[in-house]
Amino acid sequence: MPEVQFRVRWPDASSTLCYSPSSTIREAFVLGHAYPLQEFVARSRAALEHASLRVAQKYGFGCAHAALQIREIEQAAARYAGDPHATVTVESYE
Repeated sequence: MPEVQFRVRWPDASSTLCYSPSSTIREAFVLGHAYPLQEFVARSRAALEHASLRVAQKYGFGCAHAALQIREIEQAAARYAGDPHATVTVESYE
């Protein structure tokens, strides 16, 4: 199962390199598209949970790193929760 890192640009123009245990994360986002903050969080959560499920189906246990990545995304997003116009962009897959 190919791991994928994806670079995210936050509303303050900072970026974070995120992790997915599966390349299926590519199905969740269009590169360069600005997603409303809560939509980005929801898509990330769903995609990473799906990726972890794929790992569980193959190896018998889910991916702890995917669960950690979900928490990190949620924590980062919380910094911008007060901005109704906040968007997040997936800039690249690495």
